[in-house]
Amino acid sequence: MKPLGIGIIGCGKISQAYFNGAKVFDILKVVACADLNLEVAKAKAEENGCVAQTVEELLANPDVELIINLTIPAAHAKVSTAILNAGKHVYCEKPLTVTLEEAKALTALAEAKGLRIGCAPDTFLGAGHQTGRKLVDDGVIGRVVSGTAFMMGRGPEGWHPNPAFYYQVGGGPVFDMGPYYLTALVNLLGPVKRVAAVVSKAFDERIAGCPERKGQKIPVEIPTHASATLEFHSGAVITAVFSFDVCAHKHSRIELYGTEGSMSLPDPNTFGGPISIYDPKLKPEGSDKPDWLEHALEFPYETNMRSIGAADMAYAIREGRPHRASGELAYHVMELMHSFEKSSLSGEHVTIESKPERPEPFPVGLVEGKLAL
Repeated sequence: MKPLGIGIIGCGKISQAYFNGAKVFDILKVVACADLNLEVAKAKAEENGCVAQTVEELLANPDVELIINLTIPAAHAKVSTAILNAGKHVYCEKPLTVTLEEAKALTALAEAKGLRIGCAPDTFLGAGHQTGRKLVDDGVIGRVVSGTAFMMGRGPEGWHPNPAFYYQVGGGPVFDMGPYYLTALVNLLGPVKRVAAVVSKAFDERIAGCPERKGQKIPVEIPTHASATLEFHSGAVITAVFSFDVCAHKHSRIELYGTEGSMSLPDPNTFGGPISIYDPKLKPEGSDKPDWLEHALEFPYETNMRSIGAADMAYAIREGRPHRASGELAYHVMELMHSFEKSSLSGEHVTIESKPERPEPFPVGLVEGKLAL
């Protein structure tokens, strides 16, 4: 199958994970990279064996069919629009855009031009959550009726060299980390029907702790804690909490509770495991009581594989099939994230309008470097 020519716009910290992941898949050929700082792009190009170009040159490059947009969230809509207008498919870092209006305009433009949008996170395509998806589909814990999702910490200002954007519109725990958890849940259970939530803010300002900005005051412009109840079309009800206001906790990242047992899933910001199952009918060796038992991962891609979503998208373009980390899925997650504050302000449930298809699972038996048997 002919490789797809890839360009990367935005050569910041996360870009190397995309460069590394792209090297695993023969379907991807990174042709060029660009950054507002051309020297940064040149350094990445030299490190990864491609050409450094200006953004304008990359958009016009005839050897590039798909561009990965790794710019900051506030620039996602503008850059992705330029990519589509240049006649290229776009794969964007999360979130798809900052506002729903931008996301609607972007998806309409792609449809009008016959182009595709893909979007991170693609961690749900890793070994951990693909194994979890198979276990759910196989009915190992019965019908999933409820569950929990917790992402709670103190926030990034203590270590991040440029933490201010985390506390501006488009930042916060819901928009920063929510996409990983919500995308994972939609992969496991299908789309969400409605949301009820309460959001809050513990501090009006934060103090930077990193050496570069130590002591700098950071205004907090957005909610930093969100507690939500998500009702899925499948009937499952999930309690989700996303917070930058918690010093420490002992909750699992994601747990699902079914009619026949329970399952603990790995951090959805990673590609690996572990997964544990509680089956009341099974007892560990040497015990007379049931307990949580770790389940072996059944798929490859346990390590940081940030280009796997783009690789699946490239295969899908060549094969004429839907891709898994799709714009429709990303839009649904965007709508969910916006519904948290909307529900809190209104004091009412928010009905979710979008209803994407649940992504197809990977087939069992994949080998590293391939996404099909």
